Amino acid sequence: MKKIEAIIREEALDVVKDALHAIGIEGMNVFEVRGHGRQGGIELSWRGTSYRMDLIPKIQLNIILSDHNVEKTIETIIKAAQTGKEGDGVIFIYPVEDVVRIRTGERGQPALSYPDDIDARKAKAMGR
Repeated sequence: MKKIEAIIREEALDVVKDALHAIGIEGMNVFEVRGHGRQGGIELSWRGTSYRMDLIPKIQLNIILSDHNVEKTIETIIKAAQTGKEGDGVIFIYPVEDVVRIRTGERGQPALSYPDDIDARKAKAMGR
């Protein structure tokens, strides 16, 4: 299992979320965060005065999924969030040792399963 942590532009959230749902990613957490990358922030002007905003509002998506779904998920996020300009974001991939669903006590892959998620769609397509 892997954890994808994607930092994206605020305005890209709905497009990315819809694209992920379209491929069967059902579970995710969304956080409002602030930060900056290599550009160090942005220069803004207001009433004739320039100032630097070094902590830019962003959105952080956290998704836990099966190893075999990682590349498709990354490709989907990139395609939906990419503008080609600085500040599009970054994706981190972490290993996940285990997952426990509190309600049922399920562990591992079964704890990640949702009806009609990416794995259920794959199994259905293979006739399982």
